[in-house]
Amino acid sequence: MKTNKKVLICYIAASFILFAAALQPAAAQTYKIGLSLAITGPTSDAGVPYSKGVEDYFKYANDMKLLGDDKLDCMIKDDAYKTDVTKRNFEEFLDQGIELYLNYSTGSTLGLKKDFEEEKIPTLPASFHAGNLDDSNYIFLPIVSYSGQLIGLAEYVTKMHQGETPKVAMFIHPSAFGRGPVEDLKKAVEAGLNIEIVEVVEHGKDLDNTAMLKRLSSKGVQYVFCHTVQSPVATMLKDAQRLDVAASKFGENGKMTFLGIHYTGGNDLIALAGDASENFFWTTSYTLTSEDTDGARIQLEMAKKYGRDDKIANSHNYTNGIMVAQIAVEAIRRTKAKGKKIVRENLYEELNAMNGMNAFYPVTTVGPVTYSKTDRQGVDTLQLYKVKNGVFRSTGSTFTSEYYKKIQ
Repeated sequence: MKTNKKVLICYIAASFILFAAALQPAAAQTYKIGLSLAITGPTSDAGVPYSKGVEDYFKYANDMKLLGDDKLDCMIKDDAYKTDVTKRNFEEFLDQGIELYLNYSTGSTLGLKKDFEEEKIPTLPASFHAGNLDDSNYIFLPIVSYSGQLIGLAEYVTKMHQGETPKVAMFIHPSAFGRGPVEDLKKAVEAGLNIEIVEVVEHGKDLDNTAMLKRLSSKGVQYVFCHTVQSPVATMLKDAQRLDVAASKFGENGKMTFLGIHYTGGNDLIALAGDASENFFWTTSYTLTSEDTDGARIQLEMAKKYGRDDKIANSHNYTNGIMVAQIAVEAIRRTKAKGKKIVRENLYEELNAMNGMNAFYPVTTVGPVTYSKTDRQGVDTLQLYKVKNGVFRSTGSTFTSEYYKKIQ
């Protein structure tokens, strides 16, 4: 009898302890994320503001308690645009227990694709190369691919051009990043897109494009599509101005109209090219601080809060970094709201469910982020911008590429 009483007393005591523990608030969690990117070396002009955008939004999420008492720890490492360094950084992040990864370059995203699959870790790169998604389940592009952007620009040219089939040239970065959309644009032409691709130029480190521009002009090229970073585009625009071959209006007869996609434009281009950037056409899915939008106001307030200078604050690559961090935080927030553990598998499921009524509207983009198991390109919508009086201004309505859909 005494033994039974002792057992009962122990049971009651244990139950009381468990009940009391249940009443205690759950201990705050810290979720780890890794980012490897080019803070130095090639493309660091994009990498630096991008890293600041990521860093600031995670600070903002913690300061504003977007995840309640839980915290985010985003570890950022420089890889100088070297894939071997990126791989080493990624492995170190894994050892530190990351549940979601942010990558940067096209080369390293392609090079680590199998690693992402083996680790089953959701990955958001700064590269929008369409090939990142081939034979991959865990890479999620923030916005439509370079191919979709470039084909969208080509469609704009065909709609606005007057005369016979427009002759175009491509001015691209000498890397996997630059070459990525070339074949897709050619596929769109084969599918009926009415342009003639006269030449594809992989630029070098030359500071003078005189010979190239004269050659393109002699071949009757009217439009030059740029897919690289701002510096070589700025050099080319200044050379075109000096040679008087740059169009003063879209499609000007006997002159060349210059157009580019995401990493070619923005305020950094205007700062580098000066008035030679006037009438440069550019497309991306991001909102700009030169436009009066909620996204622009939030971005500028955030930059001020964390002490960023005007160059960083107004960079579209700062916007780019903010937006990628927004997707990561939103995936964690939604997973947490469902009472699920913040682990790779659950974050992956939540990203794939981000569509339809569950689409994500980050305000830093001109359209919603949507993902599914068959669609891992986030924002499908594009906006065309044009430099007017030294400022990028939106031109026309937002759009999506029709021919890109045809070739997928």
